[in-house]
Amino acid sequence: MSILINKDTKVLVQGITGKEGSFHTKLMLQYGTKVVAGVTPGKFGQKIEGVPVYDTVKEAMENHHIDATAIFVPGRFAMGAALEAIDAGIRLVVVITEGVPLHDSLRIKSKAKRMGTTVIGPNTPGIVTPGECKVGLVNTDYLSKGNVGLISRSGSLMTEIAANLTDTGIGQSTLVGIGGDAVLGSTILDVLKMFEKD
Repeated sequence: MSILINKDTKVLVQGITGKEGSFHTKLMLQYGTKVVAGVTPGKFGQKIEGVPVYDTVKEAMENHHIDATAIFVPGRFAMGAALEAIDAGIRLVVVITEGVPLHDSLRIKSKAKRMGTTVIGPNTPGIVTPGECKVGLVNTDYLSKGNVGLISRSGSLMTEIAANLTDTGIGQSTLVGIGGDAVLGSTILDVLKMFEKD
């Protein structure tokens, strides 16, 4: 089984027209992730890797079913992007962005708690369910499908552990990089509880 994401998860990319957003959109699509829309204010009508771009999350939600969003925007814009996604009703918000101001992270966490939204990050490599879906920038070269869940604050350590598990014939269900910042949307304990229910 898996938690948070699977082969049916429909993903939005906020900041899709930027260097990081467009690059990782391409990699997510190559992995098989269903990236259905992107958002960059002022870029409505463009397409990135065939993915339609909207000015707002609300516009994207009016045109597509969206389960999760990956946020690839500069630190000073991350709070606005996350709050916009939460307000629009997206249930999983993955804040890839690093350098998010502490007070902004606190506001994101508070709003998410009130709205019942799961936030992963900020400063996260993202989430992967091997062979099904990738939301973020986790290296998937050494992953294999299985029953072991991984949680880490460090993306490189998480990938290294997954590679060692794969080498010994142990597959992974979901890898969750919770992020490396002082204030995180979800803690290790939060994610452990999700795995426990799985």
